[in-house]
Amino acid sequence: MEFLKTCILRRHACTAVCFWRSQVVQKSSARKISTTSSRSTVMPAWVIDKYGNNEVLRFTQNMMIPIIHYPNEVIIKVHAASVNPIDVNMRSGYGATALNMKRDPLHIRTKGEEFPLTLGRDVSGVVMECGLDVRYFKPGDEVWAAVPPWKQGTLSEFVVVSGNEVSHKPRSLTHTQAASLPYVALTAWSAINKVGGLNDENCTGKRVLILGASGGVGTFAIQIMKAWDAHVTAVCSRDASELVRKLGADDVLDYKSGNMEEQLKSLKPFDFILDNVGGSTETWALNCLKKWSGATYVTLVTPFLLNMDRLGIADGMLQTGVTVGSKTLKHFWQGVHYRWAFFMASGPYLDDIAQLVDAGKIQPVIEKTFPFSKVPEAFLKVERGHARGKTVITVV
Repeated sequence: MEFLKTCILRRHACTAVCFWRSQVVQKSSARKISTTSSRSTVMPAWVIDKYGNNEVLRFTQNMMIPIIHYPNEVIIKVHAASVNPIDVNMRSGYGATALNMKRDPLHIRTKGEEFPLTLGRDVSGVVMECGLDVRYFKPGDEVWAAVPPWKQGTLSEFVVVSGNEVSHKPRSLTHTQAASLPYVALTAWSAINKVGGLNDENCTGKRVLILGASGGVGTFAIQIMKAWDAHVTAVCSRDASELVRKLGADDVLDYKSGNMEEQLKSLKPFDFILDNVGGSTETWALNCLKKWSGATYVTLVTPFLLNMDRLGIADGMLQTGVTVGSKTLKHFWQGVHYRWAFFMASGPYLDDIAQLVDAGKIQPVIEKTFPFSKVPEAFLKVERGHARGKTVITVV
């Protein structure tokens, strides 16, 4: 009882900042403090109860509203979300072995306890609840975020995220526009800036090649590289060429118009390559880099999660380490850097991206918008591929 009284007193002290009325709920574990709205305990959401094809997507109005378990968390009322290729892959079970390990680091979860699972990584919405340690946000703030794949997703009325994953939404964007950017922006930012080492101070005049330039990551990558004054060559299909030129690409190549390797060899070598395609591409793409000049190839298509799904955690991590190590060493002796990159959730990075958006240097590229009732149709569209920007879901 003394612990419960302390929690109530602390919560009352926070009401000067958090005007959304909440109740303190004691869970079975004394470390968990919930601050859910007293209005309701359930919400609408799209979930899956098993992995499979699009038929496993299920709409429910009885998903439990998320609660704040840790003092650095916030609850966001979702105004818009989006569907990324990773959502389609996760629906089918991609990465389940590694993601479940992250969800349950003590390995006490039994098989299937990740369900019902809500997909969706992007969110733009309004803060409804603040944990006791949250200092940079308050209820009513318009925010955006990208939720890591091991957490419950954003195709729901509310979502709970860590405060360090959240950023104030760009003022110049609507919620629908803002929801198209976080996941792809942070993925590209990780590849270009954190792994590739490029930024606004060292990118001027760099020759950059973007493979798979018309999708969500590609369209953002073109814009960020142009904002940093790089020379960008974009590879896409002919029907996307007008789009990527409008985004700033200096040269555009149609990958269907002949031998891509020969087309690229006829151009000057590149300082940086971002590969969103994978497959056999890296067998020849690295030959297009400048040798012995610090040139870097970064791929976002890696076997990391697939290895663990196929081989288990231990053997999968071992195989992954051997693969990336051998490739890195091989290409190092050939005079180029070979790197893998992954999505990184980060509110501070989104702060930087929001400044570029509000400065007019980054614009959202939305191919189609679906209402919340049409989430399965949105998944089918993304699953068909050949994206020309993002697929967005309006929730509110």
